[in-house]
Amino acid sequence: MTRVRIFIILLIAVTAGAMFACGTYRYVQKLPARSTAMPTKPVVVAAADLDVGTEITRDDVKLVEWPTNALPANSIGDPNELIGRGLIMPMIQNEPFLPMKLASKDIGAGLPPAIPPGLRAVSVKVNEVIGVAGYVLPGTRVDVVATVSPTLQPADMTSKVVLTNVQVLAAGTKIERDTERNKPIAVTVVTLLVDPTDAEKLTLAATEGKIQLALRNPLDKEAPSTRGVRPAMLIGMAATTPRAVTRVAAAAKPAPPPPPPPEPTVEIIRGDKRAHEIVRQEP
Repeated sequence: MTRVRIFIILLIAVTAGAMFACGTYRYVQKLPARSTAMPTKPVVVAAADLDVGTEITRDDVKLVEWPTNALPANSIGDPNELIGRGLIMPMIQNEPFLPMKLASKDIGAGLPPAIPPGLRAVSVKVNEVIGVAGYVLPGTRVDVVATVSPTLQPADMTSKVVLTNVQVLAAGTKIERDTERNKPIAVTVVTLLVDPTDAEKLTLAATEGKIQLALRNPLDKEAPSTRGVRPAMLIGMAATTPRAVTRVAAAAKPAPPPPPPPEPTVEIIRGDKRAHEIVRQEP
């Protein structure tokens, strides 16, 4: 009898628990769903990765709903404001379009919009050696080393860094960098971004002498000043400067003759007057 009572009590407890759980489930299911809709706003983003100089088309843009509490400043919501304009900065997929990344509507696309105000794009001829085996790519930084003789004499030939930390704007006709493969590009022309003064230096160096591009680490911002190197300095000989030549010439000049000794004089006093007369010896 005891076992029967325990079994009956256990059965009643399980039945009551199942009924309570079923009732709770039905009650929760009947509760109205609370939806917290976050306000959004349409924003135009890039449909794919876009490079500098790209002319934006309808296929390059798409509209997405962006939360208003995280909306980028100056974001654009109308795709028609972008069609036909050029990019002056690269963009990645799903990145919002901002005015700072776009060229003016009347400038168009290509290389000119990518030139910041106050700077100039100057192209120089290169080969595999000058272009650092093709690793001088758009977006990299280089130093320009010029080799020229100011007197047209071989002994005065000088190599010196004339420009430092110069940005490469284009390699050949390519103004974007292949970020997927990052392979070298064999080109014959490299376009550098310089100010007008450096444009004059670069043009003179490329015309009157030879130039060499030295690839830099993009994180290296130092611009050390160099004195330049001449052929004599390569083998440990001190280069003769114009000041040294002047000193050598001054040392080789004969010394002037010494002045003659002073002649003997006699002081003569006449009243309140004094006079000095030279004593001449008779022959």
